[in-house]
Amino acid sequence: MVQLPLPTQINESNIINAIDAEKDVDGFHPVNVGRMTLGQATFISATPFGIMLMLQHYKIDTKGKHAVVIGRSNIVGRPMSILLSENKNPGNCTVTLCHSKTQNIKEHCLQADIIVAALGKPGFLTADMVKQGAIVIDVGITRMEDATKKSGYRLKGDVDYEAVAPLCSWITPVPGGVGPMTIAALLKNTYNSCIQKN
Repeated sequence: MVQLPLPTQINESNIINAIDAEKDVDGFHPVNVGRMTLGQATFISATPFGIMLMLQHYKIDTKGKHAVVIGRSNIVGRPMSILLSENKNPGNCTVTLCHSKTQNIKEHCLQADIIVAALGKPGFLTADMVKQGAIVIDVGITRMEDATKKSGYRLKGDVDYEAVAPLCSWITPVPGGVGPMTIAALLKNTYNSCIQKN
């Protein structure tokens, strides 16, 4: 398992490609990404996998919903958009993938039944971008300086939680929302890897 991001002098693709796809519990190897794209059994990137497990656990019906994924990283945004569009539940969404260059991002978000915020900009998603009853999943986690905390910092998500939460039917907090689900999904991948080897 490789902890990303790597230092700039190390070629990330070369390192990921050097991992045996059958042992790639992170789900980053091109073989696993390809299998996921085709809907085949594989290791799925832990954060999107954790979000799907969470939607499944809470029996959130996503069929026919419009999902907006904000962020196009290979680790979260792109795989999340693929998983939400798959022909299963959770899934069966119409998905709009937005990013830092998307024009009229507010208008896209206001049409969304589900918003997955994974841009990496603290407080980016504000109340005026969310319609009543939306499901908001905050993937962002940024350390912000905070002298009132013993650690000297606090964690802030991509969603302005206090302002957005009253509008939502469901919302994930930061910390304590997607983070633990990412760990759970990674452990599930690791366990499944072990089972496959026996």
